[in-house]
Amino acid sequence: MSERERVVEVEHLVTHYGIRRILNDVSLAVLEGEIMVIMGGSGSGKSTLLRHMVGLELPTSGRVRVFGRDMAHLSREEALELRRRMGVAFQSGALFSSMTVGQNIMLPLAELAELDPTTMEIMMRMKLELVDLAGFEDLMPSELSGGMTKRAAMARSIIMDPKILFCDEPSAGLDPAVSSALDELILKLRDALHMTIVVVTHELESAFKIADRITVLDHGEVLSVDVPEAIRNSPNEQIQNLIQRRPEVEAVDPNEYLKRLTGEA
Repeated sequence: MSERERVVEVEHLVTHYGIRRILNDVSLAVLEGEIMVIMGGSGSGKSTLLRHMVGLELPTSGRVRVFGRDMAHLSREEALELRRRMGVAFQSGALFSSMTVGQNIMLPLAELAELDPTTMEIMMRMKLELVDLAGFEDLMPSELSGGMTKRAAMARSIIMDPKILFCDEPSAGLDPAVSSALDELILKLRDALHMTIVVVTHELESAFKIADRITVLDHGEVLSVDVPEAIRNSPNEQIQNLIQRRPEVEAVDPNEYLKRLTGEA
């Protein structure tokens, strides 16, 4: 492991929703200045893992630390201070429909910083320039395309100049050209702002393009944490099934199947 600071540390994380286990003994570390991609099939637990990292979920057992702070044991003041150092770009964009693009982007500043309106507007326009949306601050979210909405959400997530950025499925629902442009934007943010970035995605092309390292999840367990080339050439059959888009064939016990149909399972 590199000597760089461990910005995020996940140690033996276990999570249940009711009796259903979602994550099982998940451990990994995200290093300062890297892009860590978390990928896996639908239901693999990658979005749940991200929610733990940003403090929206509490573990059944295990621990998640960000900047050395245990996310499950923060006071209100500690949580607020930590969130000033974090940015989150949600999958849907999550822009408020009643606010302009500029107002959406300035919202974290209005809520968390004590700045005058002129300074906030300058910072907002700087971030719009960075995501190639200069001049769009007076539009409403309904007037943006899907790719523009994702960029605006990215601008809002970095308005506080966070040390770490979390992105949930940034390319979901976009055409290949727009998706590729977002990949380039993520690389640009890492290089220009020296951010640590965690990206959850099921888009294989994006994952291999932007990642410094990749965590592969399957059924709530870590299959591998490694550089893209090692993941691509992994001998692990489950990883290759994911990369090659091969469906896994599950063996079915006839008696168990009958019990499920009759409601006895």
